[in-house]
Amino acid sequence: MTIKTIKSIFQFSLFISLGLMINSCIDKSKHMDNIDSKAIIYPNDVIPFMDKWRILLGDGTRSDSLVNFRKSNFFYVESDDNTNWVVYKTPNSGITSRTSSNTRTELGEKQHWIPEVGGKLTGTLKVQHVSTTGDASVPSSFSVVVGQIHSDEGHENEPLKIFYKKFPGHKKGSVFWNYEINTAGDNSGRWDFSTVVWGTDWATVGTSPDGYPNEPEDGIALGEEFSYVVNVYKGMMYLSFSSEGHETKTFTKNLLQSDFSEKEDIPKQVLVVYASKNGGGVERDSAYAGEIQFFKQGAYNQANGKSTKSETYNGDIAKQYENGSYAEVWFRAGTIGAGTSPNN
Repeated sequence: MTIKTIKSIFQFSLFISLGLMINSCIDKSKHMDNIDSKAIIYPNDVIPFMDKWRILLGDGTRSDSLVNFRKSNFFYVESDDNTNWVVYKTPNSGITSRTSSNTRTELGEKQHWIPEVGGKLTGTLKVQHVSTTGDASVPSSFSVVVGQIHSDEGHENEPLKIFYKKFPGHKKGSVFWNYEINTAGDNSGRWDFSTVVWGTDWATVGTSPDGYPNEPEDGIALGEEFSYVVNVYKGMMYLSFSSEGHETKTFTKNLLQSDFSEKEDIPKQVLVVYASKNGGGVERDSAYAGEIQFFKQGAYNQANGKSTKSETYNGDIAKQYENGSYAEVWFRAGTIGAGTSPNN
């Protein structure tokens, strides 16, 4: 056998070996890709309705497509006791919408509707953290909004905000909902009226920035699961709240006819809360009739460096997360759709 022939055989063998090695690497890479892709759980894998929403995150990130979308430290999935939860996390200070000084990692419904047509939103959740800094005498301190109805025209007010609030040092917090009037004339006299579900409403505040009220006996602890149903049907808003070990609460509110169209209709709670503010307005007779609305769900952090004097570390998100200046809400279930008759 000539040297030339031996050299050719060697080159051919080397070529075959390299080919086998490359194929092996490719197969291994594909296998690892499959493993990695299977390991990723997206929020829409947990709650499939994500195609109905867009999102704004606490760092200002926006997305209109939430299928196979996630972002570490803001919108992702955690597992707890073999249950997957969608996590909404947001700092006290970040980048937010044009109409608010509060940051959020929150869904916004793509489809809009008027109260006469209505819609229905449900959620099962637990609040894992609220800001540990703030002014106890300010109603929105130490709280997060976990569900909303938001107007998309007129004053762009909110006929519904569902709150969770817990004072530092307390084991139990409160769940309550607020109705914001659709102010007649300009919006300078707008105000919220708060209704307690469990615990106390937002009018229960501290006597000073660090003087906390008594802990509610029937409150909800951090990490304690509860559910809500918001059902708007033919202009009426039907609310239901449930949690194991707590009394189920239901409420009804007319969104087409105001309860607050005269000065004498302003509740005492409002006069107390807004005593030092311009909150003496009245609502238009037709409330939110004919006005475009949409649902929101997630973590709308009410702590900020302006009104609640919450610590923000100059907007450094990492420092805020390290030092308790954030809100974190976990949802394991939710639905969105058309309003339904309360009699069904």
